[in-house]
Amino acid sequence: MGSDPLALPLLDWLMGEGSAVAKLVGIVTGVDRPSGRGQAVRPNAVKAWASGRDLAVLQPEKLDQAALEAVSSLRPDVSLVIAYGRILRDDLIGVPRLGTLNLHASLLPAYRGASPIQTAIAAGDSETGLTLMRIVRELDAGPVADVERSAIGPLDTAAEVEAKLSHSAIPLVARTFPRLARGELAFREQEHASASFCRRLEKSDGVLDFSAPAPVLAARVNGLHPWPSVFVDIAGSPVKLGLADSVAVESAGVPGTVMGSDEHGLLVAAGSGCLRVRRLQRPGGRMLGAPEFLRGHPVPAGTLIPSHPMAPLRAVSPFRR
Repeated sequence: MGSDPLALPLLDWLMGEGSAVAKLVGIVTGVDRPSGRGQAVRPNAVKAWASGRDLAVLQPEKLDQAALEAVSSLRPDVSLVIAYGRILRDDLIGVPRLGTLNLHASLLPAYRGASPIQTAIAAGDSETGLTLMRIVRELDAGPVADVERSAIGPLDTAAEVEAKLSHSAIPLVARTFPRLARGELAFREQEHASASFCRRLEKSDGVLDFSAPAPVLAARVNGLHPWPSVFVDIAGSPVKLGLADSVAVESAGVPGTVMGSDEHGLLVAAGSGCLRVRRLQRPGGRMLGAPEFLRGHPVPAGTLIPSHPMAPLRAVSPFRR
């Protein structure tokens, strides 16, 4: 059950070598929706992957009695949810004889909620992972069976981390599902007092407050790429930032002031240190490395980039912006 590209490497494996571990009998995914500039109706990544394969593909608009009967007709031993984005009814959770499990893209109990990959990077974490858990009614609070850890590199964006996690699902499922089938897979309760939460991201999250320390700004740029992406106003033009790091300097000037550039990026003063922007994109253009971008679109030292308040991405209780 899922709609996100995060599931694709695991699906490929299940249709190949992984078929010895579990036979994939059906997909439950989101309905086709308008997308892209032309707003043409298109399938999501999981539906597109399933097209032409000998699989049942269910796309319920509502998780109602009809959806329950359709899933029940497949007689699944287990349902595995990966970034489906829907709240499941108790009776739907109870259909498979071995239960309904979830692969959540964080090291639970950290980052329960809708944007765990982006939030972990934006928080400056050096590690994340996939957690295999049982689904319960409370948000991402079910007991945990196993985790597969992945490093977050200093120049990893959400795209790179998602790619790592998508492939890490394979060894996690490969070692846990045989134990699940034999009744040997143990689940442990989460440390609920240590839980943190993240919300659904919005375009308005893609802003920077340059009074924050440079490492905080760089982590936010990388965590929000490729969506919703951070945009800044440079000389009246919205410029998308695609990658950043920070440079430790004692006094960088007024926050938001362009200090110049080096061989790696555009240097902008922050509350402490300098933000170094390594990739930039103008409207209608393509994402470029900073040296190439600056050759075509110079940004003079002394240019002031406006700041905007940054809404928090995480909290210690479930929240909405």
